[in-house]
Amino acid sequence: MSEPFGFPADFVWGAATAAYQVEGSPLADGAGPSIWHRFSHTPGRVHGGDTGDLACDHYRRYPEDIALMQRLGLQSYRFSISWSRVMPQGRGAVNPAGLDHYDRVVDRLLEAGIQPNITLYHWDLPAALSDRGGWLNPDIADWFADYTRVMVRKLGDRVPQWATLNEPWVVVDGGYLHGSLAPGHRSHFEAAIAAKQLMRAHGASVQAARAEGVRSIGLVVNIEPKTPASTSAADLAACTRADAYMNRQFLEPALKGELPTELAEVYGEAWQDWSPAELALVHQPIDFLGVNYYTRAVVRHDDSVWLTRAAPVPQPMATHTATGWEVCPAAFETLLVELGRAYPALPLYVTENGSAFYDPPVASAQPLPDPLRAHYLQQHLQAVSRARQQGADVRGYYAWSLLDNLEWAHGYSKRFGLVHVNLSTQERTLKQSALDYAAVIASRGASLNANA
Repeated sequence: MSEPFGFPADFVWGAATAAYQVEGSPLADGAGPSIWHRFSHTPGRVHGGDTGDLACDHYRRYPEDIALMQRLGLQSYRFSISWSRVMPQGRGAVNPAGLDHYDRVVDRLLEAGIQPNITLYHWDLPAALSDRGGWLNPDIADWFADYTRVMVRKLGDRVPQWATLNEPWVVVDGGYLHGSLAPGHRSHFEAAIAAKQLMRAHGASVQAARAEGVRSIGLVVNIEPKTPASTSAADLAACTRADAYMNRQFLEPALKGELPTELAEVYGEAWQDWSPAELALVHQPIDFLGVNYYTRAVVRHDDSVWLTRAAPVPQPMATHTATGWEVCPAAFETLLVELGRAYPALPLYVTENGSAFYDPPVASAQPLPDPLRAHYLQQHLQAVSRARQQGADVRGYYAWSLLDNLEWAHGYSKRFGLVHVNLSTQERTLKQSALDYAAVIASRGASLNANA
């Protein structure tokens, strides 16, 4: 019989958002455009022609949203900074109004007893830097370090935890390989370059933050465990390639100072080895690893799949979210245990975990029933507890997302929020999953035992 579910008193409970997905007002008060402002305003790029011009209006409604966080008992709020709101050209001049906005957000959070957890980059590169090559320009490591210094000098006295990048794999795969996300490029040569420059920027940012006195800084990666569809040599090799491309491409340079050998095969003629100096820059000591988990993938060999030659195999007997992702909490548990064993000295935080299921545009009840999301949350929190029982040093959990928001190229068609947002009126309505999460926080996980 397994141990009962539970968490220690110092476990951190939070929720997460990203600037372009929730803030709205992307050009307000002197802000410059980002690549997502440009991408969403390009016809055909985002479902339904949706943009982040209003989103959840969090830029103006953050006091209301912080009050909701307080009501749920959240201890920490993970949010990202809009680089172009603070530095409209991405470099050089600072926009005081943009910087002051985040200053006010941090102060309001602290007044509410909520710890700010800042991510410096969550996909919304200043458009002006994209025009200079963006993540293809080797100078971007210096630009990102300069931006890091600006933010830390303003907020470092009150923000205890920072992350450099959120999900560099998504930036590379969606933005530079397949063109499905901003900036919308499609080149495996560019993807290989962008991966290197993102990680160089991570290293330079860590160095800059350390020099300014930051005590806790880390990297946030999305991990999708890969399982071979069969024991055939072809499927096993495909699984290894897929894991190297999506997961180890960013984990191993940051945490080991080395690259997966399979990447040369994956990228083919586009591959360029990283120099010892580049690997040394990337391999900075960090204080935690942020893990974003949503699903796993069972894969088989398929020569038609660019670049990995690994295709996902649908699992017909499993539950799937509205984004088509298999619900698999067992893979989440295994992932956390394996990361804990591979990097035993590195604390882990679940920085994103959540699910999109259908919710009506207008809330019909309060709380709004969302049984599938509530069950997903329960199962995955139980997985975190079990992983901790097996020795994984998981110190916090951030639900994705606090609010229904702009789900990138899906527009507003997919809802991940604990809080329902009526996009016409901006009215907020708690969902049952939010109340269930509040019960978990208040009981330190004991409420998870009721339906175990």
